[in-house]
Amino acid sequence: MDHFREEEILTRPQFAAVAEEFRATGVVEPGTLIAATARFVDAVVASGNDMVIADALMPFVPTLLAMGHGEETIDAFMTDLTEVLEQVRPVMVFLDGDAESALSRAVTREGEQWLDWYVGKLASYEVSPPVDDLASAVKYLLRERAVTLGAVRRKDWGLVVIERADELPPSEVLRVAQRGLRTWLGTTVTHG
Repeated sequence: MDHFREEEILTRPQFAAVAEEFRATGVVEPGTLIAATARFVDAVVASGNDMVIADALMPFVPTLLAMGHGEETIDAFMTDLTEVLEQVRPVMVFLDGDAESALSRAVTREGEQWLDWYVGKLASYEVSPPVDDLASAVKYLLRERAVTLGAVRRKDWGLVVIERADELPPSEVLRVAQRGLRTWLGTTVTHG
């Protein structure tokens, strides 16, 4: 198994062009993401790994929204992305919950300065709806959620939504995820 953590997008060899483009321009074009994903899929197939967990990576909807792309562009991107991912049968496990509670927990974990940083980051991307405080960040995250889930459902990816994940202990989140993954993987999913 390979665990591709979110922060590795700037260091994974297959995503070098993504990192280079982002560092040079502050944005990444959809075609660059598609090409990088194709290289990643080729590496996954060549590795022989049974499973890859791409933590908060695909389907790139938060990135595309932050870069100013609308839902029509995202839907076209998802068509291309789904085609690239055909060989690896993508299944998204979506931890759903209350966005305001999640942001409050992040502040508790990271400190008050984190919220200022996060709101500033979203504001710098000029997302829609605009973000300038906690309440507007929550509204934006609700839109991001709706666009992500809508795009994945329209492309008929495997999807496991864990509702109220913010209210569940980690062991219960894992149990629900395992149960949901059985449908898509056709096997018994366990943990050690």
